[in-house]
Amino acid sequence: MPIPQTMTYVHANGAGDPSVLGLATGPVPQPKPDEVLIRVQAAGVNRPDIAQRQGSYPPPPGASPILGLEVAGEVVAAGDRVTTLSIGDRVCALTNGGGYAQYCTAPATQCLPWPTGYDAIRAGALPETAFTVWANLFQHGRLTKGETALIHGGSSGIGVTAIQFAHAFGARVFVTAGSDEKCAACLKLGADAAINYRTHDFADEVKALTEGRGVDVVLDMVGAPYMARNIRSLGMDGRLVMIAFLQGSKAPEFDFLPVMLRRLTITGSTMRPRTTAQKGAIAAELRTKVWPLLDAGQCAPPIHATFPMVRAAEAHQLMESSQHIGKIVLSVD
Repeated sequence: MPIPQTMTYVHANGAGDPSVLGLATGPVPQPKPDEVLIRVQAAGVNRPDIAQRQGSYPPPPGASPILGLEVAGEVVAAGDRVTTLSIGDRVCALTNGGGYAQYCTAPATQCLPWPTGYDAIRAGALPETAFTVWANLFQHGRLTKGETALIHGGSSGIGVTAIQFAHAFGARVFVTAGSDEKCAACLKLGADAAINYRTHDFADEVKALTEGRGVDVVLDMVGAPYMARNIRSLGMDGRLVMIAFLQGSKAPEFDFLPVMLRRLTITGSTMRPRTTAQKGAIAAELRTKVWPLLDAGQCAPPIHATFPMVRAAEAHQLMESSQHIGKIVLSVD
């Protein structure tokens, strides 16, 4: 199939609510020497897309201004330095932007093959959460077999991925979620305990579940309101890993004494500003350690809903409502 000169993509007409999203036509991007051009069949919807649409998470220099950080599709062109992929390969990719479109470029090192038995929708739901969870829960958080993790937002895209990865690698997993239905879904995915944060104090529940010892790792995307309780939930040598601040980043009058007394580590990261080499290193670990699990039918991302690209605004509305359990994906015609 010849590559056209123009393509359809989702355009944000300024910063604002989901109503600013609509379809537009623009040029097909050209791959750089280390990139491939992907004919997109599916694009995952993620919280950073919401933040970018609202104007609080601008793309880094040189990245596409089009929304979308993960895609699945077919390689249709490659830069002259690409040696690991061929025309026709089916890949899913962590992009630097541009995913809500018929065509998207991505560094070849940030591409991974579709796992065995996957279609485009399921493959398109993998990269952003897989890269984020692996980098933060396992690299920064150093979660290992036999340890215990507390994962906030257990029913989110990040949450369902973190539950399954942690469980598969032999950790004990506690989660928080905002309803009994979401808690039940987390238990089915492999969580050992699920805490409804609307009806229970999660720090008290963690202390009871661990007989006062606390957990080894907390993965948090809520931010300031959870800071003190996250610290209370950690055991000796525990690690708090922060990946977002959905409810703010400034915690007033925080007492750091427990950090010293229990030798705690507070860390965090973002994915998008990392270099291609850094993201490629994460991709290489995923391919070696996680992709065999996916090929064997484990840790598949639960898909809550799919929307055609023309209904991207509805997909954003659903994500902002937090009524979903698992991933939201755009299908791209």
